[in-house]
Amino acid sequence: MDRETDSNAASPASAKGRRIGNELRAYWEALLAGRPMPARADIDPRGIDRALEFAFILERVAPGMGRFRLAGQHICDLMGMEVRGMPLTSLFAPEGRKQIADLTEAVFARPAIAEAQLVSEAGIGKPGLAGHLVMLPLTDDFGAVTRVLGCFVAEPLRNTGEAEDIHDAGRAPRRFTVTGARIKQLEMPPQPKPAGRDFRAAPQFEQPAPMPASSGFAEGQTPYTPRPKTRAEHLAEMTPDERRAMFRVVRQEG
Repeated sequence: MDRETDSNAASPASAKGRRIGNELRAYWEALLAGRPMPARADIDPRGIDRALEFAFILERVAPGMGRFRLAGQHICDLMGMEVRGMPLTSLFAPEGRKQIADLTEAVFARPAIAEAQLVSEAGIGKPGLAGHLVMLPLTDDFGAVTRVLGCFVAEPLRNTGEAEDIHDAGRAPRRFTVTGARIKQLEMPPQPKPAGRDFRAAPQFEQPAPMPASSGFAEGQTPYTPRPKTRAEHLAEMTPDERRAMFRVVRQEG
């Protein structure tokens, strides 16, 4: 059974965000094929055409940190720039970054599905925004959970708390805080124990008894007898005085 943790607080509703999130999750679930989660290679943009503007792919680069590999135009508009290569936390105010980092790490590490309700406070040229974030884990080519398929939707609010035109987000960049979150942990199959030798049951071998030196491949010992030295070898070992003493110089008298 999947385990679910809900930390929702009273927060503005993002109706379009929930709808886009539900569509993205239905697409993700259709790719499971009996697995806990699909692979990054399974994602086809044509399957999420209506959510493409709000969708993104994250890559895990450190514990609690995912950076945008791909991001829809709506996310870039909220920041007023291309967000590819930037961390997800760049969309959040400093006081909300620890919370979103913990949520991101839960998706990668548990792994889990995460949803969050967001808010961006109103300011000069900036209407208040209600946001909705969904993160769905993906495996890479090696089977590790290092990717996330997600969506980020923000809608302007009237004073009544109802959403207005989704494209009227005001002056960029916008920063968000988390007002509520929900984590649904995935049920993972048990991991098989790695195959290897059980050294506790290793067989014991007796040490062979030493063999006599004259048996087996041992050769018989032959006493060493040096060969006699030649005359030249004797001369080479003599000093000059010894060599001169052996010869007599005979002078011929003329």
